[in-house]
Amino acid sequence: MMTDHWNYNLPWYHGSQQELTILQVGSSITQDRDIARVFSHRPGLSTVEDDGTMKHNGIAAGYLHIVDEPITADDVEPHPHPINASKWEWLTKREIKVRLIEQPALRVDELLTEEEIAALRERQQRVGQETFRA
Repeated sequence: MMTDHWNYNLPWYHGSQQELTILQVGSSITQDRDIARVFSHRPGLSTVEDDGTMKHNGIAAGYLHIVDEPITADDVEPHPHPINASKWEWLTKREIKVRLIEQPALRVDELLTEEEIAALRERQQRVGQETFRA
């Protein structure tokens, strides 16, 4: 399995809409702090451009957590969704301790415009998928 070569020692993050101390089994975590920050705002749509620029339509107050205990290959597995080929999202296989590190403010420059949302929805319909890799 390719995950055997993953660096589990890097920090892991979780974004949510409330302060947490424990993640439940099946929760999403990532080693990409910005993705967790964006997901803390609960977007219905999000994009990551080739240059790493992220845009989304989430407006909820966000809470960014860091995993507060060691993670091993036995604790997580890559999310099975096809857009997760690069393994940016992982699912927990046990309860995991976390601690709040930030309540990130919405970044206006990251919010999708109505025109961008319409274009994304049209593209999704055209390819017949709810999510896709650009």
